[in-house]
Amino acid sequence: MNKKAAAGHITALITIVIWGTTFISTKILLADFTPIEILFFRFLLGLLVLIAVYPKRLRIKDKKQELTFAAAGLCGICLYYLLENIALTYTMASNVGVIISVAPFFTAVLSPVFLKTEEKLKAQFFVGFVVAMMGICLISFNGKELELNPTGDILAIAAAFVWAVYSLLTRKIGSYGYNTIGATRRIFTYGILFMLPFLFLFDFRLDVQKFLKPEYTLNLIYLGLGASALCFVTWNYAVMVLGAVKTSVYIYIVPVITVVTSIIVLKEEITWMAAIGIGLTLIGLFLSESKLKFKKRGKPNECRE
Repeated sequence: MNKKAAAGHITALITIVIWGTTFISTKILLADFTPIEILFFRFLLGLLVLIAVYPKRLRIKDKKQELTFAAAGLCGICLYYLLENIALTYTMASNVGVIISVAPFFTAVLSPVFLKTEEKLKAQFFVGFVVAMMGICLISFNGKELELNPTGDILAIAAAFVWAVYSLLTRKIGSYGYNTIGATRRIFTYGILFMLPFLFLFDFRLDVQKFLKPEYTLNLIYLGLGASALCFVTWNYAVMVLGAVKTSVYIYIVPVITVVTSIIVLKEEITWMAAIGIGLTLIGLFLSESKLKFKKRGKPNECRE
């Protein structure tokens, strides 16, 4: 493994570790903030940070590239989080957690359609997917009965599909050769613009008093700086280096990080079922990552910082 690939794996892992802990901050903020308020403020803060870090204007070469940036903002920033949040109001959080983890499968299936390459996956990828999903189900349900809700579950599937599309769009953007931070900033800008109409449809209120509470301010900063500004830059970098499919596989370990964080921060006890689930999920990740084999037609997309 060369240094660039190693950096891609490290940044993907860092991203997932942070994303896997955001449920604590979100849970705290939900006491006084609505889901749409948390979503809007975290990405607005993230955008401001990215502008401060990379104030240079990004000059897009043509309209086709601009549309790709807009589509990435619509999918990864706006639609994914809205669909996920709405799904949580209809179905169990455990259902959503399991269904969202199907995103790597969608990414693998859609990759030949969105990218001008033919990615041939060996059987080990699908074996790893099945093993990881078994583990994620054990972690998520943990002895609870499965309760299906068509509306919520379909919305969660749509969210997983949209995230797969976002990963492939960022892979395409990576081939354009723009600065990663500047490219992520542009994606954030479009995402927030697409989000604005939804503020009027949902219960969005600007209450300055909420921000005076230190615990709310600190958790919003964590979501805005860490989970948004930093993580979307590192995730986009990983996608550009490793490819959309390999990077998306790291989504499998989000439930693992969530369980570990619950044990450390919330002092929750781990059950034998969750422990087996963690083991299966990690085995599935290993199988999917180590046995991926791609057969490409034409020259591979090059990306640079």
